[in-house]
Amino acid sequence: MTLLSDRTAVSGRRDPASPRPGPRLRARRWAGLLFVLPALVPYTVFVLRPLVVSAQYSLYDWNGIGAARFVGVDNYRRVLTSSEQLTPILHAFELILFFTVIPVCLGLVTAALLHGLPNGPLATTARVVLFIPQVIPLVAAALAWSWVYSSDGVLNQFLRTIGLGSWSRAWLGDFTWAFTAVGLVGSWVSLGLCTLLLITGINKIDPTLYDAARIDGAGPVQEFMAVTLPGLRREIGVCVTVTVIAALASFDIVYVTTQGGPGTQTLVPGLQIFQLAFTQREVGLASATAVVLMVLVLLVVTPLQRISRGAE
Repeated sequence: MTLLSDRTAVSGRRDPASPRPGPRLRARRWAGLLFVLPALVPYTVFVLRPLVVSAQYSLYDWNGIGAARFVGVDNYRRVLTSSEQLTPILHAFELILFFTVIPVCLGLVTAALLHGLPNGPLATTARVVLFIPQVIPLVAAALAWSWVYSSDGVLNQFLRTIGLGSWSRAWLGDFTWAFTAVGLVGSWVSLGLCTLLLITGINKIDPTLYDAARIDGAGPVQEFMAVTLPGLRREIGVCVTVTVIAALASFDIVYVTTQGGPGTQTLVPGLQIFQLAFTQREVGLASATAVVLMVLVLLVVTPLQRISRGAE
């Protein structure tokens, strides 16, 4: 009997002669399903079903009203070969610099500086100010930055005040600077979230590690590189994942500030999908673009998650 049990444990198969799960265990399983059901039903209705429908629409040429014509993978071919369709995707990857690289790097420095401050009004105020962008709706933030960037906005008035009036311009309407201006709005929005996540991570690092580094003669920079940075790998992974998804799926900021202009300088996939579906009435092509965008997000985020887990 013992030998049979050992073989069963090694093979991972249940012995047919062993007792089946009792009614109490089955009741627990059904109870767990019932607890999940209230969230599973709306998730299926509002996420999984639209995803399946979008994949179905992507195989048709349809204007949203008349009869649909099956075209197979032609919509995907247009998305992946047309420069007009690829440009917004390239813009989304360029936004990763503003939504991810800048906020994470600045967040690391800011979190380290705030961690060195003693608890008090100054530290509390700094945390509140940094977290304000997360409380303000993106539409409101984009409107505020539109006023800042306007011809008579705060930025241009400041430049004229300090004698740099020749640098003033309509930033969101400039072909050279519009993309950078929109990207910096994304940097501002992401910085607060990254900083607070990293501060939380620093507070979980064992203080004795810092004491040991100081005893060994480490300065602030060496302490940051040897203790803080390795201890924040998990938090950095979360920041990178969240901000990369925000960059690839950006819509609100671009729609409110530039609507993809001037020309197509700030056009991103999220806004392109909206325009294709509701302005140009190309529902099939819009659905194909959405599916491609989802696949790209998965292809980028999945390795980041594996690297983050491997670092733990």
